[in-house]
Order: sequence, then structure tokens, then C-alpha cells
Amino acid sequence: MALSAKLELRQSQQLVMTPQLQQAIKLLQLSNIELSAFVDTELERNPLLERDEDGADDLPRASNNEELPATANGSADGLDLSLQTGKATVELDADYENVFPETPPSDLGPDLAGNSWASLRQHSHSSDGDSNLEAMVASDRSLKDHLNEQLQLALLKPAERLIGAYLIDQVDEAGYLSESISESADKLGASVALIEAVLAKLQMFDPCGVFARNLKECLSLQLAEAGRFDPIIARFLEHLDLLAAHNLPALRRAVGVDMDDLADMIAEIKRLNPKPGLKFGSVEVQPVVPDVIVRPAADGSWIIELNSDTLPRVLVNRSYYTRVSRTTRNEKEKDFLVDCLQNANWLVKSLDQRARTILKVAEEIVRQQDSFLMHGVQYLRPLNLKTVADAIKMHESTVSRVTSNKYLATSRGIFELKYFFTSSIAAAGDGAAHSSEAVRHRIRVLIDAENPVAVLSDDKIVEILQNDGIDIARRTVAKYREGMRIASSVRRRREKRSSSLSSRAI
Repeated sequence: MALSAKLELRQSQQLVMTPQLQQAIKLLQLSNIELSAFVDTELERNPLLERDEDGADDLPRASNNEELPATANGSADGLDLSLQTGKATVELDADYENVFPETPPSDLGPDLAGNSWASLRQHSHSSDGDSNLEAMVASDRSLKDHLNEQLQLALLKPAERLIGAYLIDQVDEAGYLSESISESADKLGASVALIEAVLAKLQMFDPCGVFARNLKECLSLQLAEAGRFDPIIARFLEHLDLLAAHNLPALRRAVGVDMDDLADMIAEIKRLNPKPGLKFGSVEVQPVVPDVIVRPAADGSWIIELNSDTLPRVLVNRSYYTRVSRTTRNEKEKDFLVDCLQNANWLVKSLDQRARTILKVAEEIVRQQDSFLMHGVQYLRPLNLKTVADAIKMHESTVSRVTSNKYLATSRGIFELKYFFTSSIAAAGDGAAHSSEAVRHRIRVLIDAENPVAVLSDDKIVEILQNDGIDIARRTVAKYREGMRIASSVRRRREKRSSSLSSRAI
């Protein structure tokens, strides 16, 4: 069979993600902190971009009587981004519908029936230019700073001071030594005896209990400081696992005391600080900044607004582009300017599109979860991505990206948008399904209100929920309880007995 070369012409279709579309998808799923960092980077490398300090009134607005601007294909989740340059018109693909879902969505529950809905509107306000006075306040002194101050007075020998400074660096925020003595000796090239001698001096530092290597040693140091460390309390500390399991009969036998003395020892242990280092300042945890704010209106509806502080606003300096383009000397410089103009226009419109999309998804979530906002978590309804995507005529992948790392501020707290998407628990009769989050809340309420004498078992909780119209299995109750870190009925009964015993001792 002879081989021959030939040409064939074939026509096929395939999905191509342009760099502009990839950037739009990236912007859509970024958190407000990541978005600010991305915009700052673009401002540094694109000379045609500048920050808009007075553009709060240009933020996208929407209400139930006002549709968001539609694109050429009639959809409100894409923009016709045709960019006119000096040479030709460049079409930029910005349609989020071209994106396949990252993961197949799971049907978490039936579509919700329509409920009464008041009008929605959105507005934003510009932030003032006042300086941040809080940034000028001195930060709290950390634990390591406090220990280093004592080190200068307690250890005078250079070798001991060097070892002490190293051990201070190995102390975690709770005040515990995170590295073993042998590891420290190997790294410092010192003897174990010398390390232990220095550690013994460091364990006398304030706060009492710092530099402990485990909980037993931490409590022992505090008891020794108070003059209460004796052989009996030492035996008690040897069996802290029995105390954690609330197995008081076994603990009493192991220590060799009667129940009254055991109650006194438990009360004394509870007065100690198991994490002495936490009383000092540590790394500040940044609070969550909401992307969308929901507040009640005077007529009973909900006012939904984008948080303008989380929306970086940039402008394209076209006058600068016009002035510079007249001085270009070759095609390379012209191409650079055109590329900068394209990227600048794309970024401005992508940021606007991102804000509109977030607002649109948040509006639908608020509409679906109106009962939650009015009455609480027990009225949270089952909701999935498909329900929201169908309602706002977007792809599920777009809704998934919008709800990632975005937060909604309500009168009931700040919640991630994904919080409102919960699976459903079937009703016992023909009623509406129940949200899994609402069922978790119901289980927690039942356990918190249980009688210490009659602790509720998982079977009893199932019986109560089924009487309330919730069809749920025992293994589901156990899974939800363990997910909320609630102990079993046997352990809760021991805990309540231990608490009662301690209260009588006090």
C-alpha cells in the first residue's frame, strides 16, 4: 500500500477562551482583597489607567423596575466590549455563558415556590477622605516582646541569653514550647543539660505556665507558683484524660480521694489558665468586609447595595493616550499604546460587569431567603445553584464563582453567599422540604435546652423532629451533631454531672 501526501479542508467548532475572557472569569471569583491587589498591579504597569477617587455615583444600580443593561444577545450577564482603536475594531469576548461549570452542580433541593416579594433597590455612597486614625494607634505588645524584656534581666551569660532568645522564638501564641529539647540542642550545638537549665529559668517568667511543653506541665507550673503542687495533685494531673472524658469514678479511684476532695481539685484546676500566652496581643485577624449590604426599608422591603469600599474604581486616561500617541516613533510603540488602551478599557468594563453580576446574584438570594432575614435561621430554605441561575438567566458556573469568597451583611450577621445554598431534608408529610442548616439549628436548640437529668439521645431527637414534620434518619442526626462538635448523649451526661459536682464544690 503506497503512502501519499494530500491536503484536506475540515470545518469544526470549539470553545476558545480568549485572554480577556480568562481575565473576566478571574475577576469574577476574586475576593475583594484579591481584587484590590490585582487592580493595584494593573495601575502600576498600565500608564493609561488611573484610580477614580470620585466615582461612587457611577456604580451600577438596579431595582425590580429597572433592568440591567442587556448585551447584544439579550443577556444581562455579558457586555458588548467592542474597542475602537486607531487601526480596527477589536471584539473582546466577555460572555460568561461561554464558561463550562468547573464542577457538576448537585441538585440540593426542589425549586422554591414564589413568595411575597417587596421592591428591591440598590444605591451606594462615596467614602470620605478622612485619614485612618485607627492605623495610628499603637499595637498591643506581643507575648514574645514581653518575654524578651524579661530575658534581658533574668539571663546575664551570653550563651544562656542566646539559648533563651532561641527558645522564645519557639513559643507559640498559647505560650507552649513547640520544639523538643533534643531538637533545640542539635540546632544550637549545646548540651541537653544546658538547654534544660535555661528552660527552667524561662519557666519562671510571667505569665505563669509559659514555656510548658504540654498541658500537664503548664498546669503544674501554675500550681507550683501557688504552692498547691503536691503528690496528690500530681497523680490527678497524670490522669487528665479521664477528666477530659468526664469519667469521674475512674478518676477518683486513680487519684485515691473521695468525691468531695475530687470536686475541690476539679474546681481548682478549672481556675487555672491552660493557654497563658493568649492574654497578650497576637497577629491581628482581619475582619470580614462584606461585598453586599442588606438592610430593611421603611416599607418592609429590603434595600440591597454594593459596598463601595470593596469596589476599586479605575478610569482610562484617554487624553494622555491622545497626547502620547502623537509622539510615537515606530510601530512597536504604537502597538504598545494600543495594547495598553485595550487592557485598560477591558479592565474598566470587567469591573463594572463584576459589580453588576454580584448585585444580581445577591438580589436573587435575598428574594429566595426573605424568610431567613425576617425570622432567623430556622426559616432558611433549601436552595441550589440551579435555582438562582435559572431565575437570573445565568450559567451555574457564573453563580458558583460569584458566591465564592463574597460576603453579605445582614441584620443577623455577615454570611458568605454560599451559606444560603443548603441541601434539603424531606418533610414527614406533604409539606415543603426543610433546609439542612435549619435542621442543624433545631438540633442545637434541642440539645442546649435538654434537661441534665434526661439527656436527649439521637433516637429521641429523631422522634422529636419527626413529630415536627421533619423526616430524618438517626445517622443524619448523628452526622449533623458531630459536624457541630456536639458530644454524644453519654458524654454530655458525664459533662453535666461533672459541672454539677464542680458547682457544688465552689
